[in-house]
Amino acid sequence: MADLKKFAEELVNLTVKEVSELAQILKDEYGIEPAAAAVVVAGGDAEGAAAEQTEFDVILVAAGGSKLAVVKLVKELTGLGLKDAKAAVDAAPAPLKEKVSKEEAEALKAQLEEAGAEVELK
Repeated sequence: MADLKKFAEELVNLTVKEVSELAQILKDEYGIEPAAAAVVVAGGDAEGAAAEQTEFDVILVAAGGSKLAVVKLVKELTGLGLKDAKAAVDAAPAPLKEKVSKEEAEALKAQLEEAGAEVELK
């Protein structure tokens, strides 16, 4: 039983590169598909990371019908000049602010949507 615990610890501590190599070995030598192996090895970690997200990116998807109002608001919220704010809105979908707190991201999203923009948080 102690050997299995040691093996489990080794699996949990594998790097991404090592998991990839392990998946390739399992496929080539044992016929086990890599996707299944990756899910088994990394299963719980992806769920934990998503649940603990503390930083968000505010992505402007589209300016909507009131492009001028959105440009003015983007200028105000980001501190960009008018020309840069217009370029940011024209570049949609594009991030406006990155790695902001959940509260700040939701506040920015609410303001931009009120102005007519389409926004998503990632």
